[in-house]
Formats: sequence, structure tokens, C-alpha cells
Amino acid sequence: MRAWAVTAPGPVEQDPLRLLEKPVPVPGDDELLVHVRACGVCRTDLHVTEGDLPVHRPGVTPGHEVVGVVAGFGPAASGFAPGDRVGVAWLRHTDGVCAYCRRGAENLCPASRYTGWDADGGYAEYTTVPAAFAYRLPGEVDDVALAPLLCAGIIGYRALRRASLPPGGRLGLYGFGGSAHLCAQVALAEGATVHVMTRGAAAQRLALELGAASAGDAYGLPPEPLDAAILFAPVGDLVPVALRALDRGGVLSVAGIHLSDVPPLHYATDLFYEKELRSVTSNTREDGREFLARAARYGVRATTHAYPLSQAQQALKDLKAGRFDGAAVLVNDLS
Repeated sequence: MRAWAVTAPGPVEQDPLRLLEKPVPVPGDDELLVHVRACGVCRTDLHVTEGDLPVHRPGVTPGHEVVGVVAGFGPAASGFAPGDRVGVAWLRHTDGVCAYCRRGAENLCPASRYTGWDADGGYAEYTTVPAAFAYRLPGEVDDVALAPLLCAGIIGYRALRRASLPPGGRLGLYGFGGSAHLCAQVALAEGATVHVMTRGAAAQRLALELGAASAGDAYGLPPEPLDAAILFAPVGDLVPVALRALDRGGVLSVAGIHLSDVPPLHYATDLFYEKELRSVTSNTREDGREFLARAARYGVRATTHAYPLSQAQQALKDLKAGRFDGAAVLVNDLS
């Protein structure tokens, strides 16, 4: 098969990915072999490609928003049959026995492993996933529309829950890419007032089209104090900006796996009055199941821009440059 590999992590403008010939992976005992039909382009893929995240697997194939069909399976895999449509997401392994797993926080498992970082992902004709970490997907939504839900959607959902937004509350979103525009739809469906602070006229227009009450510059103040905020942009400078926009008792949830350095915080203006700053670490499988059920119930739809899988490197360049709103999705043209 053909697959993209991060041969030399570095700026995406220098083409650190290479399209290579690789053997079709052999599924492990408990794994499914998945023929990739579409794969979303996540900012985490950019962090892996550029070396913002440390190398876990040299020459890794990125991609963890995979929609595909089961093409084979190991002898201990169960629950799926050949031809079933499945989703492959970021979290792919936890030990199930540590204190975090036992208390329902498997996203904090020290032995956790991830698709497209610890194991080869979906920028390829085929990938694998442990059957216990694969998602069943609804049949009525097309591959391209589903792909971004498998990470951008799930992580946005966990970030929203971490933000402890009260019913009917005022939510601020900093950055409005693939994850934020899905999170916004859930929050709006649940009765929130949403204010978006982001760069780019296209992203601001999309926010307003989806029902946001306002859309302005990332460093500007929203028109009213916020009960909760989520930082999607990987920009540490925005942490104090967002904290200052919070009302008393508000929570700022930081959704990304990577964040540039946070400047010093001023206690009186940024944190006093019981404001809280929380991080988000991956997700649990239950988060994924809950989000996919809500997405179907609320009619959450990704705004997508399709690229051939053979143009994966260009899609990452366009993501970095902010050339599209919503999410990019790679469609397999290699098979």
C-alpha cells in the first residue's frame, strides 16, 4: 500500500512528509484491519509532523479521524464483520487496570497510546485499530462529513464538558477551526449563547452562520462577560485574554494537546473571583460515544473541504496558514 510518513519532523513548508510504499499492516490478535475511505486533518497531525510533539514512532503515518470499512481482523477481535463501517480515533489503547482507568478516567492512563503518534494512522490506504477502541458509525452520514467528528468533535465535546458551562450560559470560543465549529453546534443546541473570538473573516462568517451571537478578533473582548470559555487556538498568549473575559466563577478550558508558552498571569485581573484554568487530555471512549449520539440527535454537521489523500501535505500547509474554515478531510485516491 501507499502511505504518508513523517520522515523528518520539521516545518510543514519544508515537506517533512513522504509518500512511501509500505506493507499492508497485519492486524494484531485483538485488532481490525481497516480500509481507509476518508481521514480528517487535525491540528494534532500538524504538531506530529512539525515535531511540536516528541517522536513516539519514527516515520509514523499521521491521521486519527479515520472512516473506513473492516477488511480483516485478528483472531481475538470481536464485534465487527468484514465490510462494517468503523471510525478510528485518537485514543487506541489503555491498560484498563491503573487507578485512572478504574475510576473512569482512562484518558489519563499512563500506558495510553494514540493513533497517528504511537501507531500508524489514516494517511494511508489501510490502518489498524483495536476492536475495543473502534466506533460504530451511522449509515446515513457520508464519510467526509463523519471524519472530523472522530477527533475534532470528540475533543471539542470533552473541552465543553470540562468548561462546566451552566445551562443557558455564555460561552466564549477562542479559535474557530475544525473542533470549535463542532463544539459550537452542541453548545447552541443545548441552549448556550456563544461568542467567537478568532482570526480570519471566513471563520467569523461561519460562526455567525452557525448561530453565534457575535464573532470578533481573538484578542478582543466579547460583548458580555463569559460563564465559560474554551481555548482551541494553540496560542498561550490568549490564556490571560480569555481569563479576563470570564465572569466571576468562570472556567477556561484549554482544548489542545500543544500550547505555546503562557505569559505571566496577574492574579487580581486574571484569576481572582474563583476563576479556573483547566486543561484537556485526550478523551475517554465514553466521551466519544456520548458525542456521536448527541451529534446525531442535534444534527451536528462539519463544514468540510475535501482533498485527495495524495495531497495530504498541502492540506496540512493550508491548515497551518488558516486557508479554510471548518475542517479538511482527505479522501482516499490511492487505492
